[in-house]
Amino acid sequence: MSNLIIKNGTIIDVENGGSYVGSIEVERNTVKRIFKSDDVLPQGVDIVDAEGKYIIPGLIDMHCHINDRFAPHFVASGVTTVRNAAGNVLLLKNLIEKPDDAPTPRVYASDRMIDGTPGQWGPTSYGNLVTDDPEEARKEVRRQVEVGAKFVKLYGWIKRDVMAAAVDEAKKYNLEVAIDLENSKDLTALDAAGGGVTWFEHASGFAHAMYKGWNLFVIDQEEWSHIDWENPDQEKIKEICEKMLAYNVKLCPTLVVYNQSIKYPEVWSPKDIVIESATKINYLMDYWKQQAQHVDAIRKYNAKTHNLTKAIAKTYYDMGGTVVAGTDTPALLYTYPGMALHRELEIFVEIGFTEMEALQAATVNAAKSINHDGIGVIKEGSIADLVILNNNPLENIKHTKDIAIIVKGGKPYTQEEILSHVPSDVEVEKSMATFIEQWEELQE
Repeated sequence: MSNLIIKNGTIIDVENGGSYVGSIEVERNTVKRIFKSDDVLPQGVDIVDAEGKYIIPGLIDMHCHINDRFAPHFVASGVTTVRNAAGNVLLLKNLIEKPDDAPTPRVYASDRMIDGTPGQWGPTSYGNLVTDDPEEARKEVRRQVEVGAKFVKLYGWIKRDVMAAAVDEAKKYNLEVAIDLENSKDLTALDAAGGGVTWFEHASGFAHAMYKGWNLFVIDQEEWSHIDWENPDQEKIKEICEKMLAYNVKLCPTLVVYNQSIKYPEVWSPKDIVIESATKINYLMDYWKQQAQHVDAIRKYNAKTHNLTKAIAKTYYDMGGTVVAGTDTPALLYTYPGMALHRELEIFVEIGFTEMEALQAATVNAAKSINHDGIGVIKEGSIADLVILNNNPLENIKHTKDIAIIVKGGKPYTQEEILSHVPSDVEVEKSMATFIEQWEELQE
């Protein structure tokens, strides 16, 4: 017998770019059947009345750094899948192995990042490997494969031969390689794409390729004073995008993380139950307040190329390239877990994406980009991750955050029900201590 019928809602068909009124039959964790508005529905099942409401697939945050403490906040925001772009797979094991209908998101994770000396995040730890040895990088990729990493993440101080070794090793296991070149002093996006890297986090490295020799840390910026960062050179952007398109790379621009820093202290922070809950997480608030003390430096470096990144994202998409939505939560300033993705979609629309295109960047196109055809769509046979909205997101993308019900793996939840599963600081600290102990034993 079926578990659930979601009745008479307007279904947003992100796959075909339209919408229609219908009902969705859910059996266990799967969309079993979709009925048109005049079809006779099965009897004797639980009913969710969605009349006058709008149904979208569960959203996908394509770049974040998840943690047990705020994992439920993603699902309460309608974000049912996340791509964790560097961390530790063993630390996330508890989340990765949760059942389909858990009030935490599906996690598609890389393991610790591979960086060059001296390491932007400090020396080698459970979250990063710092090496200039190609063979050590190969060994690390093999270790990551064994623990279940879904892709490999490289960082901007990696040496060219180490990058080549990591990419070559990853290809043996059909793993894609991602890179963050924001703080690169040498490598450009073209270097990395030519070396076989597929994913460009933050659409990074493009500025380095457009202005060969430029980087954020050049002491004498005078020679680059001719660059109008506020009004990017569209011809140069088209030129670099054409070259990158030939490599078929994928971009996750994470515009919200820089947008929040630029706007600080007037950050995007709508009155919302999920955001209110997030502000009660002490270490998140402490981290953001600490970052706020360095906001001038953050703006000077990370926000400098913001307009360029926006122009690159739109141009690359218009040329047929893959551009997906991500947030880098909880990085920099007030990137609220789950909710920040709604702001990312708003920025996509602000830079010229249609509402449908923005939605697709966080659903079907995101799922396709990681070859996951069971999520990001509403069709028979897909996983029943659904978000029921009170208003039409195709009329105004801001309506994606006006959530009535979330269905995760076939189980309906209110936002309040999901947030009741947020663990305490004590629980998370205990879990972290156990992980650290296990990690240290593995290193012996």
